[in-house]
Amino acid sequence: MKRVRDILTRKGNDVWSISPSASVYDAMKLMADKGIGALLVMEGEKLVGIISERDYARKVILQGRSSRTTSVEEIMTSRVAYAEPGQNIEECMAVMTEKRIRHLPVMEAGQVRGVISIGDLVKSIIDEQKFIIEQLERYITS
Repeated sequence: MKRVRDILTRKGNDVWSISPSASVYDAMKLMADKGIGALLVMEGEKLVGIISERDYARKVILQGRSSRTTSVEEIMTSRVAYAEPGQNIEECMAVMTEKRIRHLPVMEAGQVRGVISIGDLVKSIIDEQKFIIEQLERYITS
């Protein structure tokens, strides 16, 4: 059974973050530039929140606010669900489904080690199932 650390080994530990005092506009620009859907909100090495495109749509656009004058800390999610490197993929999928989120920071000993997305989990599950199918086909045909 694959674990979070296996996903990070494959995809890397890149973490894109922004300061809570930054503007939402700067956060959205960084997400667009990096082709990602969420940013960790960090004060130095400390994780203080997460901001996603969904936060922008619901808390800025729909409320008629300006992304240039609204700070990240005004709309970020401050109670951040996270994963640990040793967790299995199914546990993470359950957390994401239950909380209706698409990104999980990976934390170890209070430090951010990476971020996994629902897409990363789905890809990992598909790859594992593909491997099992190939093994079964080999077994059947040999």
